[in-house]
Amino acid sequence: MKKFLLFIWEVSKIVIIALLIVVPIRYFIFQPFFVRGESMEPNFHNGDYLIIDEISYQFNGPQRGDVVVFKYPQDLSQRYIKRIVGLPGETIEIKSNEVFIYDENGILQPLNELAYLPESTQTSGEVEITLNKDEYFVLGDNRAFSSDSRRWGALPEKDIIGKVLLRAWPLTVLAKIEVPSY
Repeated sequence: MKKFLLFIWEVSKIVIIALLIVVPIRYFIFQPFFVRGESMEPNFHNGDYLIIDEISYQFNGPQRGDVVVFKYPQDLSQRYIKRIVGLPGETIEIKSNEVFIYDENGILQPLNELAYLPESTQTSGEVEITLNKDEYFVLGDNRAFSSDSRRWGALPEKDIIGKVLLRAWPLTVLAKIEVPSY
């Protein structure tokens, strides 16, 4: 009986130590996310299993090109995945199927998205929005089938959960997600 109790004690210690390590990592640093829908194709597909980095935005803010998971502003119980194209303080304009950003001098510059979108991609809609200091403009990569900032407006920074760090499934496309350079 004494050996059995010793065995139970040792297993309990291992389980407690494992939980003390895993639970904080899971809830405060990395989080899994399943892609549902086609709004991020051709880069992310329905059923992709992603790992979300929740901590890096505590040190550096989101950047243009980051793919982020966030609470949908019109229903905070839902999670969305989109790409950041507009940063706080910028004015974003969508016209003639293209995305434009006013630079710091007020000059309208087209957004070059060829690093992650096919050249034939068109961004429908006629939108012009100036972002506040804590807002971002996000778009799905599959512009024709995406509910994004063109439809529901700017994304508040407080709703961002984290950025996509890694595609873990399917294994054939296992990859660290890189931010494009503009």
